[in-house]
Amino acid sequence: MKRWMDILLAGPALILLAGPMLLIAVLIRRESPGDSIFRQRRAGWKGNAFVMLKFRTMRADADPYGVSPHSGEDTRLTNVGRFLRETSLDELPQLINVLKGEMSLVGPRPLYERQAELWNDRQRRRLDVRPGLTGYAQVRGRGELTHEEKIELDLYYVDHGSLALDGRILWWTVTAALRRRGEIYERRYSSEREMELGNHG
Repeated sequence: MKRWMDILLAGPALILLAGPMLLIAVLIRRESPGDSIFRQRRAGWKGNAFVMLKFRTMRADADPYGVSPHSGEDTRLTNVGRFLRETSLDELPQLINVLKGEMSLVGPRPLYERQAELWNDRQRRRLDVRPGLTGYAQVRGRGELTHEEKIELDLYYVDHGSLALDGRILWWTVTAALRRRGEIYERRYSSEREMELGNHG
């Protein structure tokens, strides 16, 4: 049922948004040189790697594995890219990943393969479901949460996921995007890192 919901929603959405997505691609190319689509390997369902798609929001010469922007003032961000990030429109190309079966509309966000390699057996249960375009952690705090807190929320979703919960998460995602909340930027990363900095303060 979940897979069918992904197809029935992502397919029409991709058709309806084809025009706006083409316009976004043109605006990205006009503002800065480089591809309009950013591609990056991520850890997917059952740990299988896949290439995640999104609109490029930073300059083409920015380190693709560098630290995520902590605010809209990050000089690596383009003007168009800043708007795309703050409205989550940069994630729209992942509708293609959803149709290909590499992602779901709702699920834990796909992380780097090197991050998945550091997880213990319990945390690796995060990979028991397809990664999502949006997820429970994203609507429960996103950039305000530490890496560890996000994993716990993701594990909650793995244990309690349902079509009803997916519907609520999709609704919360849309309303949050319309409000363009600043919490999309990572203000915190790891509780261990925060503790380390506190001990040296």
